[in-house]
Amino acid sequence: MLRKIPYKWLVATAFVMALFMEILDMTVLNTALPILGEHFGAETSELQWLVTGYLVSLAVFIPASGWVADRFGDKRTFVLALAIYTGASLWAGLAGSVTELLVARVTQGVGGGLLTPVGTAMLFRAFPPHERARASAVLAIPTTLAPALGPVLGGWLADNVSWRWVFLLKVPVGIVGLIFSAVALRPGERTARERLDVLGFLTGGAGLATLLVGLERGAREGWSDQASLLLVTAGAALIAAFVVTERRVAAPMIDLQLLRNRMFRLGNLILMPAAAATMGALFVVPLMVQTTMGLTATESGLLTMFQAFGMLVMLPFTNRVFQQVGPRRMLAGGFAVITVSQVMLALVDAGSSLWLIRSSMFLMGMAGAFIMVPVQAAAFSSITPQETARASALFSTARQVAASLGVALLATTLTVRMTSHLDSLASTAGEAARAAAAFDAYQDVFLVAAAVAVLGVIVSFRVRDEEAAASRGKPAPEPVPTTLEAAEVTP
Repeated sequence: MLRKIPYKWLVATAFVMALFMEILDMTVLNTALPILGEHFGAETSELQWLVTGYLVSLAVFIPASGWVADRFGDKRTFVLALAIYTGASLWAGLAGSVTELLVARVTQGVGGGLLTPVGTAMLFRAFPPHERARASAVLAIPTTLAPALGPVLGGWLADNVSWRWVFLLKVPVGIVGLIFSAVALRPGERTARERLDVLGFLTGGAGLATLLVGLERGAREGWSDQASLLLVTAGAALIAAFVVTERRVAAPMIDLQLLRNRMFRLGNLILMPAAAATMGALFVVPLMVQTTMGLTATESGLLTMFQAFGMLVMLPFTNRVFQQVGPRRMLAGGFAVITVSQVMLALVDAGSSLWLIRSSMFLMGMAGAFIMVPVQAAAFSSITPQETARASALFSTARQVAASLGVALLATTLTVRMTSHLDSLASTAGEAARAAAAFDAYQDVFLVAAAVAVLGVIVSFRVRDEEAAASRGKPAPEPVPTTLEAAEVTP
């Protein structure tokens, strides 16, 4: 039966199952943390390591994923990563202490750090260049649904079933994915023969992990926290050392030469304003509605789900639009709509209807489809099959950093503006005045997000449609030789 299905859709099915499970894990745990604290008698600072430990492990293995896939084959790597992730999920669901749960979470991160970049590389190898917009639309389904469903599902399971099912729920999905992947996927080529770049692995993994933990801590504790500043500084220094190392070794773990590809470089750059405006807003909106409007975590999750609805409505049309108009106008239009959605959120106050927030989230989701699909398809349009695994590792690294930077930017803005607005009140100010000041702070945050989205519009106009011609089924333009190349061929 499987032989009758085009291979590209078998790869897409395997990856969607794995990616949905992995992304769901990033959001489903947060709403269950208070119940975990009651069960284990643990402090919030101790429980936070369940999130941070996973993030660290994820960050260490994402940069190495390209080399691992090239060295051992993408199918072997994908199946192994899925097995590690599924086994660690079972372990976490059966954990008898916070320490055991933390070790299980770190193990989950090993699998998760390999799953996404390796799966992305498999998908883009299976789909020819002119169908990669369709492949990107497939990727957008789990990346949209999982963050929206996670908080609602995690809260419901923890409240009504057991916190253990926050982890155990993913085990049957993982087992089905393992069986399907083992049967349906073809063995991948083993193209790398060189040894692991150990120095690059250490500096890159440690640098990315330290940077992400510092950004996460700074967003949570504020940037007056010296530990946050130290972590970010150390992370940046390690990443700088990683860049120097990778430029000098004969077989780098991540091929930074890929950034010489203009379209791939722009694709990575566009991730920054996209993540700052969308992931940052998805972080701030639940805080706003819970702290100023009195909504529960479940109610706020149902509110932000409209972002997923908007993206799902638009996804069926993205490939057709991409083929007709190209990435430049799609990206600029998507960022323009995100700007409008952030301005709408900046209008929210105590008397606003929740439908204003729902409408904004819906627009943000529609616009997100018009950004994520073309940026992935165009970025990989001229990446060769041999480069795909390491390009995917680099792209996944950039996406992880972009999301963390986006959350850190808006969280920092919120802290600064909230302090400023509340400090400006008289000591005798009542609750109504304090609530109004809080809304003023949130409005400032969304205006910053709107400004970042405008930056995305500007960067989008640097994209050239002809550079993504291969991903639209059109012949790519002949490359123009550089001055040096021209000199070499000139008699």
